[in-house]
Amino acid sequence: MNYEIEMNKQLQKIPLGTKLLLHACCAPCSSAVLERLGNIFEITIYYYNPNITDKEEYQKRINEIQKFIEKFPTKYKISLIEGCYEPEKFFSIAKGLEEEKERGKRCYLCYKLRLEETAKLAEYLHFPYFATTLTLSPYKNSNWLNEIGQNLKYNTTYLYSDFKKNNGYKKSIELSKEYNLYRQNYCGCIYSKK
Repeated sequence: MNYEIEMNKQLQKIPLGTKLLLHACCAPCSSAVLERLGNIFEITIYYYNPNITDKEEYQKRINEIQKFIEKFPTKYKISLIEGCYEPEKFFSIAKGLEEEKERGKRCYLCYKLRLEETAKLAEYLHFPYFATTLTLSPYKNSNWLNEIGQNLKYNTTYLYSDFKKNNGYKKSIELSKEYNLYRQNYCGCIYSKK
């Protein structure tokens, strides 16, 4: 399935200013996604990343998101919700998978953990749509992310995406330079850092 095409089909049916809960991992990935969706949706970023093992790294990334959304112009105001910092939940799903290669089963379960928490919150706060910035990264499996999002059974709708398409990843690099954003070189978990 071409998730870029599927998202465009969804966007044609969504009224401007509809609320979207957007899971975000970092400011660079958020940048190109907010440029793409910030004039379509009223976006609330949900920063929920228990995979980020180091508390200092976790805090640095959320600070960068806050700094970016304060400066970045969009038609609709962007808000931010910080989820609980729960690295124990990540270690629980990663147990027995510590030696898995990047993009393996551990990553799949990590995607699922973060998307499920996003869908739960979207339902609780009555957001009609939820999505993730993770599909922007060339290191993340967009097929898995979209399948997980599509299969979650909550009273909210998953917005399909493959944000790296149409030079999305390249745009995030450009926006990172323009806004002087901190760009990390690993997903955040201790296993990817190694």
